[in-house]
Amino acid sequence: MRIALIATGSRGDVEPYIALGKGLQKAGHIVRLVTHENFEMLVNAHGVEFWPVAGNVQDIAQSPEMRQLLERGNFLAIMSHMAKEAQRGALALAEAGLAACRGMDLVLAGIGGLFVGLALAEKLELPFLQAYYIPFTPTQAFASFAFPKLPAWFGGALNPLSHHLTRQIMWQTSRSADKLARQKVLGLPASPFWGPYHAARLHDYPILYGYSPSVIPPPSDWDSNMHVTGYWFLDPPADWTPPPALVEFLQAGPPPVYVGFGSMSNRKPEETADLVLQALARTQQRGIILSGWGGMQTADLPRSVYMLDSIPFSWLFPRVAVVVHHGGAGTTAAGLRAGVPSIVIPFFGDQPFWGQRVAELGVGPEPIPRKKLTVDRLAQAIQKALTDQTMRQRAADLGSKIQAEDGIARAVAVVQQIEKGGAAYGCPDGYLITVHGSKG
Repeated sequence: MRIALIATGSRGDVEPYIALGKGLQKAGHIVRLVTHENFEMLVNAHGVEFWPVAGNVQDIAQSPEMRQLLERGNFLAIMSHMAKEAQRGALALAEAGLAACRGMDLVLAGIGGLFVGLALAEKLELPFLQAYYIPFTPTQAFASFAFPKLPAWFGGALNPLSHHLTRQIMWQTSRSADKLARQKVLGLPASPFWGPYHAARLHDYPILYGYSPSVIPPPSDWDSNMHVTGYWFLDPPADWTPPPALVEFLQAGPPPVYVGFGSMSNRKPEETADLVLQALARTQQRGIILSGWGGMQTADLPRSVYMLDSIPFSWLFPRVAVVVHHGGAGTTAAGLRAGVPSIVIPFFGDQPFWGQRVAELGVGPEPIPRKKLTVDRLAQAIQKALTDQTMRQRAADLGSKIQAEDGIARAVAVVQQIEKGGAAYGCPDGYLITVHGSKG
């Protein structure tokens, strides 16, 4: 089959789809990844065909306005700002997507490419496969990632509503951009006011969830169309080697504490770095600090701290004692896989959800929202993660379970079933993808 994967967002949003694309290629499919131009080197390094979309997500994340919004942590305000940016880039994404998806047999996307992917599939009369790395289908089992801490006395009564509210927040902030793309580029009518969630293409095919069932078990009220496959990890290319100075630092003492906030920007990165350094000094721990998109930096680092710009987490995390991070889905997954405790400092979005899940699993302390992060709180969390042997054992046990899973293989197997018999999934108008990837 010829498969177009649409992935937008930060590096952590894009990497799972590169990993999935590699798995599909290994199984004999032709894969094209549609994403923003700043990820060209990353995609090409893993041998997946790159199809560029004009724009640089990193520039948006590092803008003064976004830095300020991230510090405040107001989800609705952040979504509103992102909606404005999405409207600016809607035409470019639709135009690139249309060119990329011509001649394809299947369109696949997650939350970041859901609406444009669905519109492209409608335009080109192609099947559309949803593939997420966070729960998106409503359930009574737990609340939506946007409302991770509903009152316990409600039980599960409000949980389905929280998922529908999240879907509406996403849709209403994207509606203008979607309408613009559908009408000006694709020549399609606007989607319904409440969104395209009842579109046949969203219900005629299976839905992939790229996280571990040991982290979030499949809810009993999900049907057999939902597949929790395990994580889609992107490991370093075969020819990658770690910086010699980093290897030397790791070998020079006990495992350090990793601290990094990924693509989350700070208006005052030096102050954040100073806070982290004070917490490390108070707990007498060596540290590795990732500057990341936030540009966290400090002029004079002690010899006990090593700073770097980027590193494959799959290589680094098993070599550290504790992982302190922002709670992005990808970073959380890498920390859990490594089998070491995680301390989550959530900023917004799905990060509080993952932070709460880490705490509920007993593999890390309670999350510390970025707005409430202090030297004392961080030092106490680090000390607990280092000394709580029950927590450390739980983390090691969970890591072993995740390492034994092969989420990519399971996801590819589901796609293979679509290829062998699309009619089994109720393909519209008798649409069937044969083993040769042609329509029948």
